[in-house]
Amino acid sequence: MRQNTFVKLSALALGLVLLSFIVMGLSRLVVSAQTAKLVSAPTMLAGGALIVLLTVQSALAVAGIRPLEE
Repeated sequence: MRQNTFVKLSALALGLVLLSFIVMGLSRLVVSAQTAKLVSAPTMLAGGALIVLLTVQSALAVAGIRPLEE
């Protein structure tokens, strides 16, 4: 993976997590809290999965198994 791709995916993961909180907050104005959590769950899970993937990728890069390209 290239370094600039890693940075872009990190920014995307942060954006997805922030979007999840925004969706949950705005949807709580219209529906119940439980429904708002269900509506925002897919974006939170996508952001969380991307963070886990990037963490594994960075651990492999530090270990020298799969280094990041420039």
